[in-house]
Amino acid sequence: MRTFRAALLLACVIALPGCGITPTDVQDRGHAPTVRIPPPSKTIYLLRDGELALEPADVADDTVNSLLGALFRASTQPLGDRDTALRGFTYLRTKNSVNPVHRDEVQLPRTSTLTVYISGEGTLTRLGKAQIVCTAQQDAAYEIVRIVRENGNRPPESEGRYTCGELK
Repeated sequence: MRTFRAALLLACVIALPGCGITPTDVQDRGHAPTVRIPPPSKTIYLLRDGELALEPADVADDTVNSLLGALFRASTQPLGDRDTALRGFTYLRTKNSVNPVHRDEVQLPRTSTLTVYISGEGTLTRLGKAQIVCTAQQDAAYEIVRIVRENGNRPPESEGRYTCGELK
């Protein structure tokens, strides 16, 4: 019985290279199957024919501060067939209402109020407010956008609290 097993094992070893498949080196066939997440939005809301229109923004990153800075910079440039209701206004800064996460706190998805500080004379129209609010709310973390106007020695004046849907 032992010789039979040895002969069978020897026959398998001899037959193995004769299976008809020749070995090859590893070949690169492209990228691994991974999920690709699109880059964050780098767009701002300008006006086209008196209505809000999403336009590409020339910004280095997708932070709200960069987007709002680009939105207000656009109001100082010729825009061709587009326009803005923010001429004469200046973007100052933002303040987020979310407190920092404490060490032992469970991190859950959060929403917050973003306060946008501006300066400038004149009336901030509904379309101007919509441009600010809708640009800021492209970041889904901001449930409400509050606009505050600061001018010189006068106390800050609230322009209101809005969502993009209310102003569109």
